Amino acid sequence: MSSRDLPELEFQRFWKKLQSLGLNAYEARSYLVLVGHPRFKALELAARAHVPRQKVYEVLDSLVEKGFAQVVQEKTKLFSAVEPALAIPGYLQRRARQLQHEQTEQARMAAALVEDLNAAYSEAQEERGTLDYLKIVSDQAQTAAQFRRMLAEARQEYLEFSRPPYAVDPFDEELVRQACARGVRCRLLREAGSIEAEHRTRLQTFIREGVEVRTTDAVPLKMALFDGRQGLIALLDPVVTRPTWTSLVFDHPGLGEALRGLFESRWAGATPL
Repeated sequence: MSSRDLPELEFQRFWKKLQSLGLNAYEARSYLVLVGHPRFKALELAARAHVPRQKVYEVLDSLVEKGFAQVVQEKTKLFSAVEPALAIPGYLQRRARQLQHEQTEQARMAAALVEDLNAAYSEAQEERGTLDYLKIVSDQAQTAAQFRRMLAEARQEYLEFSRPPYAVDPFDEELVRQACARGVRCRLLREAGSIEAEHRTRLQTFIREGVEVRTTDAVPLKMALFDGRQGLIALLDPVVTRPTWTSLVFDHPGLGEALRGLFESRWAGATPL
């Protein structure tokens, strides 16, 4: 069936779907016309696909590059459609590889940028304000980054009141294993009702690697404490309808001592896993 035989609604539906895959409006319209015919001269296609004559070669070159069209060289250059079963999957695979390459490059550039900006940031932080030992973090990714940083820097102790939902699941973290390996005592107090059977099996594996785990009916708050002075507390916003967590990141020995005392009191009455 040629594109001219397609009902307008059908044509519009295919046209929009091709654009959602990444073709622009002219490319999508041209490909639909090519699909319904064996081959076309460029200017013939421009008239049928309602593409401006001055843009049709650019559109066709792009379709060839993206794998949707091919050149049939006879007396004059003709264009035909690549079979949809080959064109669309091939295009998506190439696009995925390109995106992966771009993400790799962005990650490399970001790492270098972080290193450069951290130097400037550290210099600026030398003049500390009155509340520099406290930070409010509402972004989940930033909370996870703070958690990983403090865990990587811990030298003696890591304590956690643990209950879902998690910004970072510590039992998916290689950093916990590394902390145990360098002599950090890792203790986690988890709410018993939040541990599924599969998770319990995984916890047993980590226990054998040196992590101490106990369970209790309820923990008073979500909290991670490192070396008795720095850590984070996750607080559930009581106002909004949808549950939202905000984290208080701190570096304060007095607050750390108080939280450690609270942890020890709950730990003493908890049940070893």
